[in-house]
Amino acid sequence: MAYPYSARSRAIEPFHVMALLARANELQAAGHDVIHLEIGEPDFTTAAPIVEAGQAALAAGHTRYTAARGLPALREAIAGFYGQRYGVSVDPERVLITPGGSGALLLASSLLVDPGKHWLLADPGYPCNRHFLRLVEGGAQLVPVGPEVNYQLNADLVQRHWNHDTVGALVASPANPTGTVLGRNDLASLSQATRERHGHLVVDEIYHGLTYGMQAPSVLEVDNEAFVLNSFSKYFGMTGWRLGWLVAPPSAVADLEKLAQNLYISAPSMAQHAALACFQPDTLAILEERRAAFARRRDYLLPALRGLGFGIAVEPQGAFYLYADISAFGGDAFAFCRHFLETEHLAFTPGLDFGRHQAGHHVRFAYTQSLPRLEQAVQRIERGLRSWQG
Repeated sequence: MAYPYSARSRAIEPFHVMALLARANELQAAGHDVIHLEIGEPDFTTAAPIVEAGQAALAAGHTRYTAARGLPALREAIAGFYGQRYGVSVDPERVLITPGGSGALLLASSLLVDPGKHWLLADPGYPCNRHFLRLVEGGAQLVPVGPEVNYQLNADLVQRHWNHDTVGALVASPANPTGTVLGRNDLASLSQATRERHGHLVVDEIYHGLTYGMQAPSVLEVDNEAFVLNSFSKYFGMTGWRLGWLVAPPSAVADLEKLAQNLYISAPSMAQHAALACFQPDTLAILEERRAAFARRRDYLLPALRGLGFGIAVEPQGAFYLYADISAFGGDAFAFCRHFLETEHLAFTPGLDFGRHQAGHHVRFAYTQSLPRLEQAVQRIERGLRSWQG
């Protein structure tokens, strides 16, 4: 019997961490105290002003479709935020509200990638990026990157790996899983490299706001024609509300609006009304307190893991992840993760979820738990290393 489902569905890989998460949930249901450092979701609930705005929107009956591009007031608020935070002028007409950052990636890949064409992506990187490209019958050319290039694409790598099927490059700053950030000059050189090849630069800025000791520049500071993906999930703490946005060049807006109308009609209306509260001073004050908490967690966990023998060659400047080399301990990453889950009830993510380049001996820790829980996690790691047979 022929396989009944599409080739694209077979080509899209599952998250390996989901098998570990399912097992972690089984252990938790059986009464074990599981520490979760595997999922990229802040442990903070959505800030109260945002929740209250959502509740008010529901009470007021704001439960109908919005325009495909989103609430005008929210698009204006986002444009104003770019002016306040980055000093760049963004026309609200260029902003499209999407169902999560994933919706923004879906729009961008659908618009920019024809069948058989591809983008350059850093390996390691967020796996859904390459899977969305496969969904639109395009592809991802994974470029191996390491600490010597800050785990990021640069102009030289773009030049070396660009070929006749390349139509663009997608970079993330701060990046998942490494937490590294592209500086203003890095973004400018990437913009020039893609523009010289008549391609598009797409920048994932989903972890903007979650940087430590510095502010990540937006690509819009150096390239007004770049496509920017962002989300209310990470810095704004609205993961379950499923809301993001895309900033696009003016010439692309009409086609993107047409795609949005057909692909998802509109982003959730209640979430859009709630998100209007994100840019209020009292909300931003809460979010900045949470950023400081993440910084304290990084500053604890990074030296603790290094002290135990994990290789973390580059100090992450953003997001809430540590991408660690386990070569000193031998064995493969999935077995390593499985060992700690079964023996120490500690869950973290194997590098296999983030690409192919040296993935088998890397793991990702998400510091999305409180400091006391991270201290417990380090104790469990120290104990688990003694019983690990790599």
